[in-house]
Amino acid sequence: MFGKKEVFTTSEKVDTIIGRDTKFKGSLQASGTLRIDGYLEGDIVTQGDIFVGEGGVVKATVKARNCTIAGEVHGDICTEQKLEIAPSGKIYGNIQTANLVIGEGAIFRGACEMRRGGSSTAEAAASVDKK
Repeated sequence: MFGKKEVFTTSEKVDTIIGRDTKFKGSLQASGTLRIDGYLEGDIVTQGDIFVGEGGVVKATVKARNCTIAGEVHGDICTEQKLEIAPSGKIYGNIQTANLVIGEGAIFRGACEMRRGGSSTAEAAASVDKK
């Protein structure tokens, strides 16, 4: 009742979980929702959503439909619809998104490009790659 409020809310089930004690290096491609509570280094591309938990550390280029960051991300993030940085979240990199929500106390160091909603992740990824 009085415990910590879980930041992650989605209508979809989580398809892939990188657990707290897990370290992953490489490229990760998925079509569903990812939750990262451990350490991931490389590239992430999904047509679904990504949630980085409070203990999660990501050093990667991230491309997804929606992202919620409660942990730490070092790298560029490109979302098709929405990027949310929770109060505990930290992003060190550039972002491209249609909608941005930054919680009080969150850290964001980088450039932000706001796009109109409706452009696909592939189109957004192509524009990131051109820079």
